[in-house]
Formats: sequence, C-alpha cells, structure tokens
Amino acid sequence: MSGKQYLRNKLPVILINLLGMLALALFLSAGGVGIQTILFIGVIWVLTAVCYLIVVFLSRKKYLDRLLDMTEQLEEKYLITEVMTVPERAGEQVYYRIMKMGEKSMLEKIGRIEKERKEYKEYIEQWIHEAKTPITAMKLICENNRCDFTGELLIELENMNRYTEQALYYARSEHTEKDYLIRETDLEAVVHGAIADNKHLLRQNSVAITVDDIQEHVYTDEKWVHFILDQIIGNAVKYRTEQPALHFYAVKKGDWIELSVEDNGIGIPEGDLPRIFDKGFTGQNGRTVQGSTGIGLYLCKRLCDKLGIGLSAYSEGEGAVIVLSFHINDFVAEVQG
Repeated sequence: MSGKQYLRNKLPVILINLLGMLALALFLSAGGVGIQTILFIGVIWVLTAVCYLIVVFLSRKKYLDRLLDMTEQLEEKYLITEVMTVPERAGEQVYYRIMKMGEKSMLEKIGRIEKERKEYKEYIEQWIHEAKTPITAMKLICENNRCDFTGELLIELENMNRYTEQALYYARSEHTEKDYLIRETDLEAVVHGAIADNKHLLRQNSVAITVDDIQEHVYTDEKWVHFILDQIIGNAVKYRTEQPALHFYAVKKGDWIELSVEDNGIGIPEGDLPRIFDKGFTGQNGRTVQGSTGIGLYLCKRLCDKLGIGLSAYSEGEGAVIVLSFHINDFVAEVQG
C-alpha cells in the first residue's frame, strides 16, 4: 500500500476535517474569539489529524506487508486464511468470511478433481496391465510359429508393448516414490536387458550393437532405468541412417558414473537440443519422421529428475549421445570399495 493510495482512500475523512475546522473557526470568530486563538486551535487540530493518519498508515502498511509475505511463502495461496489472524474491523471481517468461503469451495473442487484423477489413473493402469496379457500371448504365438509374417508382427508387438509401457510409466511418473526400489544395480545387465526387449526391432533394422565392458554398479531402480533405456533405443532406431549402429559405454567422472548411448543417426539440430526434453516437442526431425510424439524423452527426463539421475544429450552433425549420470555418494563409495 503506497502513501498516495492511502491519502486518496482517506480523502473523504480529510475533507470532513477541513469542513469541521472551517465551521469551528466561523463559530469562534462570531463569538468574539481572537484570531490567534482560532489559529492555535486549527494548528492543534491539523497536527492531531496528521499524526493519526500517519500512525494508522504505518500500522496498516505493516499488517498488509506481513500478510503479503505470508501469502508469497505459501505454496497454495488459497490457504492464506488458515495462517492470517481474524481481523478486528467489521468490514474486513466480511472480506475474511468471503475468503473462507472461497477457500472451502476451492478445497472441495480440488478434492473432487483429485478423486477423479486417481480413479482415471487406476483405470489406465488396470487397462494397460490387461492389454499387456494378450500382447505377451501374441508374442509367444509368433515365437513358436516363425515365418516372415510373424517376424513383422513381432516388431509391431514390440512397438505396441513400448507404447503401453510408456503410457503406464507416464501415469505413474507423478508419484514415483510409491513404485520404485533403490538397490545396487548392474548397469551392464540393465543394458543387455533393454537390448533383448528390442531384439526384433533392432534385427529388422540391421542395427549394429556394441556394448563395452561395463563393470560399474549404481544404486537406483533397475526397472525405471530399463524403461528409460528402452525409450532411448526406440528413438535411436526411429532416427536411424542406412547403416545404423548403437554403442553403449560407461565412464566414471568424479562423483558420477555416466552411462552413454551413442548412435550414428541423423543427429539433433543444434537449435533443437535445448528443447528435446520438453513435452510434445518433436523438432525439425520430428516433422520428417512419422510417429514422433515428443513424449518419450520428456518422460525420460521426468523420471530421471524424480530418481536423481542426470540426463543430457549431445550431437555434432550426424549421430547423437544420450548420457545418464548416476551420482555416487560417500556411503555407496564405501560399500563398493
């Protein structure tokens, strides 16, 4: 609250005081009171009114500034009535009651929305689990009846399984703390597991796979990292060249273990690199390749942030490198030592 605004709000009070002083001066003058006495009374009146206005302004400003600070510190601003004191003035109490009614209405609406989201999330998860059963059954049928047709069908089933997994992990990504298990994880085993899950896709596209001798172990959730690698492999195949290749390797840099997935694909334009982890961003390459949704890498970034894993991408012309960085704390270093 500024001083000018306060004076504008108090303008009726100031005018009433000026009229009162004028009326009193006329009355005293008519009664034969000297001009010096009238001036003295007027000065006392003005000083008293000014002091009153200043004191009220400072106290109100202090109260309102404190109220603004409390509101800014709240994550849910609509809960301000829970931390503010009940005002003493009758007019302010009316506004306080209005704010309380608004807060109650907001909480009720949020409760309804959260319930609906929870029910929808549970339905999606249940549907995906049900859908994965026939997908697995069809894969087994195709594996046991090998021919050109079933080979192509297996590739499509892998794509379907990847999309259902993507939907499942997207639904769970909001509350990863309820669905992950941190334990010592063999990075090489996770890499080979992700490659095995995409073997038909990699084989059909003649992707050359190179996996260095990865002896590093990290503490993370194996299932979530497996899913992240699955999305990275799918992207590498989607943006492949005529002779695609994938190279997996890990290095230790200070307090970090970096697992890199390098491809020789069409690369990522320099202008797109800062935005490839944004939701729905497909970039220049996405306009030329069908099936780009801009969800895969966004979901990888979201899960990595939840798990404390660094995720970055590099590309210079052709090819790209996606790097997963796992932090090594003192406790883990002592255990591994």
